[in-house]
Order: sequence, then C-alpha cells, then structure tokens
Amino acid sequence: MRPEETLPSFLRVTRRAAGAFALTLALVFAFTGQALAGGKDGTQSRAYAAYAKGDYVTAAALLIPLAWQGDAKAQGMVGYLYENGKGVPQDFVVAAQWYGCAAEQGDPTAQYLLGLAYDKGRGVPIDVVLSQKWLILAAARAGKQERDTFTRIRDAVATKMSRAQIAAAQEQAILWMPAPPYVPQPLWLNRPRSFTPF
Repeated sequence: MRPEETLPSFLRVTRRAAGAFALTLALVFAFTGQALAGGKDGTQSRAYAAYAKGDYVTAAALLIPLAWQGDAKAQGMVGYLYENGKGVPQDFVVAAQWYGCAAEQGDPTAQYLLGLAYDKGRGVPIDVVLSQKWLILAAARAGKQERDTFTRIRDAVATKMSRAQIAAAQEQAILWMPAPPYVPQPLWLNRPRSFTPF
C-alpha cells in the first residue's frame, strides 16, 4: 500500500498537488521570516534563508533555540521539521507539541498543521473536535494565500462530524484566546530511558 492510500479519501491529493502545497508552505514560511528578520540579531533571517535553500540541518540548529525562547513562527517551523524529519529525527509527538505551542499563541499555519495532526492522529490521539477547532481558527486567521486551502480542509473534516461535534468545535474556537509565548516541557522527560532528544 502506498503512503497516500493510508490517508482519508478527502485528503488524498496527487503528487503534483502535494508538491505544490509543500512549495507554497515553504514560501509562506520564507516570506513570513523575511518580515520578522529584524529581531534576534539576524538569527531568524539566517534560519529562514537556510530553510528556503533546503539546508534543514542549519535551519533546525538556528530555529530550535528560537523555539525554546517562545518564538511562535520558529516553533511552528520546528514542528514541521520534526513532522517531516528534515534536519532532525522524524517524531510526530515532538512535532505536535511544537505545533501546539505555536498554535496556542495564534500562529495560523501551526493551527492548521495541529488540526491536521489531530485529524490523522499523528503525534496526538485522533480527535475530530480538536481538529476542527484548530482548523476553524487557522482558516479565520490565515492570510489571503492560505485561506482557501485551510477552509477547504476545515470543511472536509466537518463532513466526518456530527452536528454536536461541529457545535462543540465551534464553541471551543469562539472561546479560544491567544496564549503568551511559552515552551513545552521536554518530552524526553516522559519517554523511556533509551530515548535521546537529538
């Protein structure tokens, strides 16, 4: 069975469309980074430039310290790196935790990716209500380029839900408030002794 066959039917896309979305996501991160490049002694701009060039090891080395300082964009990108095993070992649990930190601060891309994680059960238990909550927030807060994609996926997830589940997700989204910057408790404290974080 090919990997794309394990996805729910509404998330199956052609390889070409998947590549286009990945490129779009990379450009979104790159453009967002350019807007933030002034702070933290240029570390952000170097990290985003390394990411845009595909130098994920350098990007991870620069982004992880920013993520631990509470930078929501960096946290979302570190989550993406962990989810896809780019520059760091692939780990869906760590990815979801970083997405959660950034999503709670209001980063729409991280909210979208966390919503997908809850829909697929990647690093978190499958939970369509939480998936829908994060997808609702992502679609509402997204920029012009991402809004259509985020809305389409939000609506696709809703087709699997009961009216009560949709209402619960909408209520959670309405009550959500952005959190101040924070960082996760290191996951390896709760992992078996054989686990090493890097």
